[in-house]
Amino acid sequence: MATVELRFSALPEHVRTARLVAAAVARRSGVEEAVLDEVRLAVGEACTRAVGLHQSNGVSAPVRVLLIEDEKQFSIEVGDEAPHATVGPGGAGAGAEADGESEDEMGLAVISGLVDDVEVKTDEAGGHIRMSWPTPPTALLP
Repeated sequence: MATVELRFSALPEHVRTARLVAAAVARRSGVEEAVLDEVRLAVGEACTRAVGLHQSNGVSAPVRVLLIEDEKQFSIEVGDEAPHATVGPGGAGAGAEADGESEDEMGLAVISGLVDDVEVKTDEAGGHIRMSWPTPPTALLP
């Protein structure tokens, strides 16, 4: 299993680089050519979400992206360090936070539409999105 780790400042201009690196590693790991656009779009959405969360919460830590090549799948993990607290309806901060939450939900909906195998975890320490795509089995050499 090979892993590539990418960390970048939470700036929108770095999302394009993350998409390009993810597509290159996905291609090398054997992800089908027809799926590479989905990989690029999903990584772009996940990284854009993380950048937005970092900026809106004043988090200076970098966004983390792990690109993991396994025997049967290629996985991407995007992590942020923005606090994800649940605010009830009409609770404190319902105005501005509600707008950010709807954008957040839209990004997650796009990712879910692009990726069959996606897992989202959030807590007060940050968030984590894991996306996976199957790779063809490696041909055995004689």
